[in-house]
Amino acid sequence: MRRWGIAGILVFAAGLALGQQPVAAPAAEKSVGDKPPAAPAEDAAVPVFLENVRLVNVFANVTDGTGAIIGGLTKEDFAVSEDGRAQRIAVFERQSELPLNLVLAVDTSGSVKKDLSAEEQAAKRFVHALLRGQDRMALLQFADEVREVVGFTNQTSRLDKGLGALKTGNSTAFYDAVYLAAQNLAGKQGRKVLVVITDGGDTAKNTSYAQALEAALRSEVMVYSLIDVPVEASAGRELGGEHALIALSEQTGGRYFYVDEGGLDKAFERVSEDLRTQYLLGYYPARQDPGASFHRIRVTVPRAAEEQFQIHARTGYYSDGDAGK
Repeated sequence: MRRWGIAGILVFAAGLALGQQPVAAPAAEKSVGDKPPAAPAEDAAVPVFLENVRLVNVFANVTDGTGAIIGGLTKEDFAVSEDGRAQRIAVFERQSELPLNLVLAVDTSGSVKKDLSAEEQAAKRFVHALLRGQDRMALLQFADEVREVVGFTNQTSRLDKGLGALKTGNSTAFYDAVYLAAQNLAGKQGRKVLVVITDGGDTAKNTSYAQALEAALRSEVMVYSLIDVPVEASAGRELGGEHALIALSEQTGGRYFYVDEGGLDKAFERVSEDLRTQYLLGYYPARQDPGASFHRIRVTVPRAAEEQFQIHARTGYYSDGDAGK
C-alpha cells in the first residue's frame, strides 16, 4: 500500500515521459493488407526513405438520442479524420475483447461520507461483474491526498478488502487522482480506463484541470465520471466541478452518469455495458503537420444525420513524448 501527496506525485511525474502508446491490433476483423503504404520500388537515382508510422487506436461508443448504445455498425459506417484530414481505417473490431486496465477512484472527502457504505457495496458488485481473467483493476481513494489502496490485480478478494478499508478526509484532490491514475496506466497494453465516483469538483487546488486532462490524453485513458450529487441540492450547488467532470469525460472518450438516475448500481451497469460494446478503430496517420505535438481526432458516421448518433471517442492525442507537467 502506497501513499502520495502532491509532492509525491510531482516527483513521480518528473521521472516519466509519456508518449503515444500503440495497442497491438487484434486478430479479429482485421482487413487483409491494411498496413502503412509500402515504399515505392527502388530507383537507383532516387533514395528511398521509410518512416516509422505508428498505429493510432481509437475506442468509440455510439449512442442514439436516448443514450441507448448502437451496435451492429461496420467499418464502412465510420469515418476518421486527424487534424481535418481523412484517414483510412486499417483496423476495425466490434465489442473489443482487448484486456482492460481500470483504475477505480473513490472520493472519500467529508461531503460523501454519508454515501460511502453504499458506494462500497455497489463498487464490489461492479468489480465482480466486470473483471475477467485478462483484466486488471487498481483502487485509489482521494480526499486531502491520493492513496493507492490496491495495486493492479484481478483478484476480487483483494479489491473487496480494499473497498472495505476506505478512510475519509476533508478536501477533494480530484485532479491529483486523475493525474496519478493516468501515470499508473501509462504503458499498459490494451484499454485504459479511469472510473471515478465523486460529488463535485476539486478543492485541493494542487493539480489543475488542464494538467489532469493532458495527463489522461497522453496516457490514452478514458475517464468515466459517476457524479454523486443529491437532487435536492441541485438548485443551490456550485456547478463548476460538475462541468469539469463532464468535459473531462467527453474529451477522453469516456462518459458521465449521474448517480441519482437509477442509483450507483445502474451507473456501474452502464459503464460495464459501454466497455463491452466498444468499437476499435485503428489508423496509420497520413499527412501530418511537421512539428505538431497534439493531433485532433474526429470520428463520424457519415450516413447518419449529425443529431441522430452521438459518438464518444477521445478528441486527440499527443505525439511528442513530453510528460506535460
